[in-house]
Amino acid sequence: MNELLLVFISGFSIGILGSFHCVGMCGPLALALPIHHLSAFHKSVSILFYNFGRALSYTSMGVVFGLVGQSFNLFNYQQGLSIIAGALILVVLLIHHFGNPSTNAFTRFSQTIKVKLGQYLKSDKKLISYLYIGILNGFLPCGLVYIAIAASVAAGSILGSSVLMLAFGLGTLPIMALTMVFGKFISLGFRKALNKITPYMIMGVAVLLILRGLNLGIPYVSPTHDDNHVSCCHK
Repeated sequence: MNELLLVFISGFSIGILGSFHCVGMCGPLALALPIHHLSAFHKSVSILFYNFGRALSYTSMGVVFGLVGQSFNLFNYQQGLSIIAGALILVVLLIHHFGNPSTNAFTRFSQTIKVKLGQYLKSDKKLISYLYIGILNGFLPCGLVYIAIAASVAAGSILGSSVLMLAFGLGTLPIMALTMVFGKFISLGFRKALNKITPYMIMGVAVLLILRGLNLGIPYVSPTHDDNHVSCCHK
């Protein structure tokens, strides 16, 4: 149970620390949703449906990639997988965040899809439509989601991976919900300033994943393989 709680905290941390990045990447799509003329109740339900839809998509990804992590875990490769996941996150950060956004083809492609989808969604929708839109949004290309997936594979089980991805989605919810309500009052410069902090926060998560796989004997941060086995046997 402690291990599962740590997995949840890891996913939630990636989500809430990376949610400022979401404001910049998914903000245009979220702001394009026709909710501002709705009553307070219907607006709240629409926002919850939209963000819950994203969380559902992320959780389904956790199931798929959890199969990969579980396969490695069966062969006692989980600690090595944790190191690889942390390293991959660092590589993605170097390419996606520290590169030049104007020359980043991945960023341009992702933004183009979201802007065009946002234009399509400007017409009025039924409440349940926001759930479907959120589910679709969850599967759109996003570097932050790929970072969460890399961490979820290191969880080593379908349940752990699913919990991490669900927690990731929940972690992005507060900032995304506030953006949908107050986004028009947040300046572009302020969003860019927040976005610059995000890579360093996620870098900390990557370092923790690497430490976890190094078998240093630090409880919770870098437990030994024997410690994991003992804790498993005493559940």
